[in-house]
Amino acid sequence: QVQLVESGGGLVQAGGSLRLSCAASGRTGSSYAMGWFRQAPGKERDFVAYINWSGGSRRYADSVRGRFTISRDNAKNTVSLQMNSLKPEDTAVYYCAALRFGEAYTRDLLKYDYWGQGTQVTVSS
Repeated sequence: QVQLVESGGGLVQAGGSLRLSCAASGRTGSSYAMGWFRQAPGKERDFVAYINWSGGSRRYADSVRGRFTISRDNAKNTVSLQMNSLKPEDTAVYYCAALRFGEAYTRDLLKYDYWGQGTQVTVSS
């Protein structure tokens, strides 16, 4: 089992920045590829960013590419999402998730076995 806890959400004005963190604990948390997803009210949960176990491969949704950066520190078992130039449409609950062990990169949330509880990000206009 892997336990994930997100932090760093909050209220920010458009154009501002936030940094989300996801702390992993349990069975070899640093061995998993990780993803960030978000869910706005009344909408489906969508892919935001992905990072493989070493940090050498990163992928982004088109809507956040160039503004968001995913990173990880395996020594600390943390994954971060630096969000810059935030827009009101970025408002959502943000979740980190661990990809099923051995799976290749995917945006399919069904392939992610472990999820955090989510952290709210609100961007005001």
